Parts: sequence; C-alpha cells; structure tokens
Amino acid sequence: MNFLKKHKTKIFVIIFTCFTFYAISSVVSVNEKQDEAPKVKEITKKITKKEPETENQKVIVDVKGEITNPGVYELLQTNTVMDAINTAGGLTKASDTSNINLSKKLTDEMVIIVYSQKEIKEMKEQEEITCPPCNNACITEEDLQAELKTKQETHVETGKVNLNTATIEDLQTLDGIGETKAQAIIDYRTQNGAFQTIDDLKNVSGIGESTFEKIKNNITV
Repeated sequence: MNFLKKHKTKIFVIIFTCFTFYAISSVVSVNEKQDEAPKVKEITKKITKKEPETENQKVIVDVKGEITNPGVYELLQTNTVMDAINTAGGLTKASDTSNINLSKKLTDEMVIIVYSQKEIKEMKEQEEITCPPCNNACITEEDLQAELKTKQETHVETGKVNLNTATIEDLQTLDGIGETKAQAIIDYRTQNGAFQTIDDLKNVSGIGESTFEKIKNNITV
C-alpha cells in the first residue's frame, strides 16, 4: 500500500503514456486503411478494365503473279486489294485484273494473285473457272451480284454510266464512244485499276478533250 502511495505519480504517468500511444496508433491505423482503400479500388479498376479492340488491325497478305515486286506485305484491314498491289509496286504491263476484285477489303493471310493477259485468255478459251480457291482476291458470285445492284442503283439515281462498272455495251451508249473506244476504256481500268475521277478518262487512248466534253455530264465513278 505504501508502495502505491509512494509511486502513485509514476504509475499514473505510465498508464497515461500507454493510453496515449494506443490512441495515436489506432488513429494512424485507420488513416492508413482509408488511404489504401482508393488504391485497392484503383488497382481493381485497372485489372477489370478491358482494353478496347483495335479498329484498324494489321494484316499480312501475300501478293504474287504479275506484280512489280511480289512478296509478303503488312497492311491494315481497312486497306483494299488495290492498296496491296500498289504497295507491291503496282501491276506489270502483262497483267489482267478482269477477274480480280480490286476494292475487296484485306483479311489476314490473304493471297492475291494477279494473272497475265495470256493466262486469262487461256482460262476463258478452256472454259475453266477463273477464280481458283487459292486466290482470295478473285471476283466471287457475291461480288458480281453486289456490283450489278450498285450499277442498277447508280443508273436509276443519276442516269449516268459508271466508268468502273460499265460493260462494253453500257459505254457504247455514250455519245462518240464506239466499240473500239469502249474496249479501250475497259482495258485501261483492267491495267490501271478503278478510275478515281472522271478526268482520268482522258488518259485512255483515243479519248480526247472533245470526246470527254461530250460525255462528261453523263459519266460517273
């Protein structure tokens, strides 16, 4: 009893110190947990957040045949067969793209084969299919139907002849365009791809300024 009275002050100081230390430790612990909570949420959010899919993915295509620089090229899925051909240096003078869909969008591991004029002629003479399964750029039946529909809609809406889809008969309906010039137009788009503007028509052999002026209001691309 005498011991407690003698050391009363010291005991009180020790108890008060311990209580204060415990209170401070509790406050610090709570604050640390509160600070960690947002971090945990942020980390969880980053983990659960899905990366958006790339809209313009890269594709690998094999371009061969009558091409200036045949080979394997990396392009984008929004590119077309014509883009792939241009990337490979363009067409050779002996090429014939009459059975190729130049506007078809690229797919990964696509094979694009451009045949020569001689090969296409032989295929037609032998009545063989001019679109082998190994050539992913060939015109399919679906392509033909879509082209026909587009041509019909364009003709109905505008009454104009589309230089990129018109047949030799369609072209001959234009003033001053006979069979020879009509064939020259088809040969030009076969060799050089689709017309980009109607002015490109003046690059066709036999189509002069006077002929162009006669038909410019009746043609489209």
